[in-house]
Amino acid sequence: MVTTERLYYSLKDYLRERYGRRVQKITVALPFTCPNIDGTKAKGGCTYCFSGTRPAHLEPYVPLKEQIEEGIKRAKRRYGEKLFFFVYYQSYSNTYGDYSYLKSIYDTVLEFDEVVGIDVGTRPDCAPEWVLDLLEGYANNGLEVWVEYGLQSANFKTLRLINRAHGVSDFVDAVLRTKRRNLKVCAHIILGLPYEDREDMLETGKLLASLPIDGVKIHPLHVIRNTKMAEQYLRGEFEVLSLQEYARRAVDILEILPQNVVVHRLTGEVEPDRLIAPDYCTYAKKQKVINAILEELKARGSYQGCKSAFNR
Repeated sequence: MVTTERLYYSLKDYLRERYGRRVQKITVALPFTCPNIDGTKAKGGCTYCFSGTRPAHLEPYVPLKEQIEEGIKRAKRRYGEKLFFFVYYQSYSNTYGDYSYLKSIYDTVLEFDEVVGIDVGTRPDCAPEWVLDLLEGYANNGLEVWVEYGLQSANFKTLRLINRAHGVSDFVDAVLRTKRRNLKVCAHIILGLPYEDREDMLETGKLLASLPIDGVKIHPLHVIRNTKMAEQYLRGEFEVLSLQEYARRAVDILEILPQNVVVHRLTGEVEPDRLIAPDYCTYAKKQKVINAILEELKARGSYQGCKSAFNR
């Protein structure tokens, strides 16, 4: 939990407490799409999205088992043999498929004794009851199962502006239905979306604090080449947050989140040749961003949950 040495409750700390050793995430990519892309709800996807946020080194048509095997080998070369693993289904909407396909890709992790959990990224409007029932089956059989829902903002005008094609109510509904089951929920938010001010961002944090979420991913808005948002940014329609501004807004959110909410991420990264702005959203500068947030927490004499009305 949060202490004077650990000013926020990181995923690394949570996993080490739970499993007694390092737990490494293996990110995989599969040929999913999204109802916001295929025309079911909208076309074009979210204005900031490029290839469903898939890292450039991942190829969705490589067999899933091979992706997991390679991820395990790579992690063991770096961190040693005594590891457990989570498989992270990241790109696009990883619950947006039929039952047989979803079951086959989730079943694949059962072939690996060292895999202790799965992390399924999706949208709040892609979580029908049968999908949640399917996922809960893995949790009831010993895997730890996280469902990651993208909210991005609690401001409906912003959601419409960035073409999310769902509302805040969809997110609340998905969280509450998921938490009726033996499943964990992680929420994604983006700070610095076009035309949002500090109060808009705080309102997003307050909504998360009031809901029974288990984890959060906080990202700065970063503009990626060949996206609709890139066109808007290059026309001068909005600005991105400086590193100092982002650190202040991230700390604003941390202060109001309950202390038991696990912080999965505090920044976002992309390859330098795909990034337009801000320049700190690269893999090489990830620690610089985290350090800026820690420095802001220390400067305020602050910590996660210090202003929360929902510590539990």
